Amino acid sequence: MADNIRLEIVTPEKRVISEDAQIVMAPGSEGEFGVLDGHTPFLTSLKVGMARFKDAAGNECGVFINGGFAEALGDKVTILAESAERRRDIDVNRAKAAMERAESRLSGNRSEIDEIRAKAALARAIHRINAVASR
Repeated sequence: MADNIRLEIVTPEKRVISEDAQIVMAPGSEGEFGVLDGHTPFLTSLKVGMARFKDAAGNECGVFINGGFAEALGDKVTILAESAERRRDIDVNRAKAAMERAESRLSGNRSEIDEIRAKAALARAIHRINAVASR
């Protein structure tokens, strides 16, 4: 059996995760990737989505990440995210309200809104809602 790999997920405000994992999977900008102990080192940008991992006991865990970067080394994965929330900490009502606000902005007069920002807010809200639904 392979050794565990250290997973660190940090934001500018706090350390969200610092624990050992059997496997780490994250939404890379070029597609989802997985890292096991002994992986070839690499650096990649991340898109909005769920970083998933199996903790040392084999439990499936998830963390919503709002973009950022990931560095994989042979024994450690570090994710530097703009923001991140453990699946269990996501407030689904807040996420649904954010989704409704973004949809409302996008359905209104588009010349009065920042469309790129509204689409990004909608994507974040949808990922948070889906994260909670997949528990």
